[in-house]
Amino acid sequence: MATPITAAQLLAALRAEGVKVVEVGDWRTHNRNHKGLWGPVHGVMIHHTVTRGTAATVRLCRDGHSSLPGPLCHGVIAKDGTVHLVGWGRANHAGLGDGDVLRAVTAEAALPPDNQADTDGNRHFYGFECENLGDGRDPWPAAQLEAIERVAAAICRAHDWGARSVIGHLEWQPGKVDPRGFTMASMRARVGERLAAPKPPAPKPPAKFEPFPGAAYFAAGRRSAVITAMGKRLVTEGCGRYQVGPGLAWTDADRKSYSAWQRKLGYSGSDADGIPGKTSWDRLKVPNV
Repeated sequence: MATPITAAQLLAALRAEGVKVVEVGDWRTHNRNHKGLWGPVHGVMIHHTVTRGTAATVRLCRDGHSSLPGPLCHGVIAKDGTVHLVGWGRANHAGLGDGDVLRAVTAEAALPPDNQADTDGNRHFYGFECENLGDGRDPWPAAQLEAIERVAAAICRAHDWGARSVIGHLEWQPGKVDPRGFTMASMRARVGERLAAPKPPAPKPPAKFEPFPGAAYFAAGRRSAVITAMGKRLVTEGCGRYQVGPGLAWTDADRKSYSAWQRKLGYSGSDADGIPGKTSWDRLKVPNV
């Protein structure tokens, strides 16, 4: 049982474990948190996608579809072993599963049969979709299996969990068969061996401040925790022009507040238009979210 690690901590843990990572869009703030709780977390769940082609698979897992909005997992593990991070927070990957299984995972005990669906898995598991047709014939390349092992071990290390905290969807939800083509017992054995090996060197701590996302980021319709963090810093600097907020959405109040910050730095005219530029952004020191 644990509080979920942050997106920055995940990224550092994966890289320390030797995982090749691709960050997809605004994955750090892309989630379904508005639909329910995220955490405490108890384990890592592995799935297969029943898709072919990395680009299409990543797009589907990020965006979802009409009956199941994305993200559909936290990361997609491609055939070549690359991990594409598509979301962080609550994700539509586990669904309802067996509460007895959850209790066993929490205790790192042998898993009972998954014969009921009474517990919200989206709240309690990290989820990774693996690019595979799931027909029992589509191969699992060595690089992909190694990436699954490394991803699971990285998260287990971050929480000081053992290999029994790693399960397959088929062990959680009645009627599911994924991942199909290798056994979770064999994968847990691999993860256990990796966890028993010397711990990788500690990664460098993440940057303390949000990097400048580019002026185009600040446009109507944009919603992000980065914007909230920016607004709070502007208020701290005495530049807040908010009646309500700051919030997730970029608004005219954010623009007016940022304009006040630019003027505080000595800018004027079109240079104080309220649209962040790299120099003023770096001086604002928006905390990493």
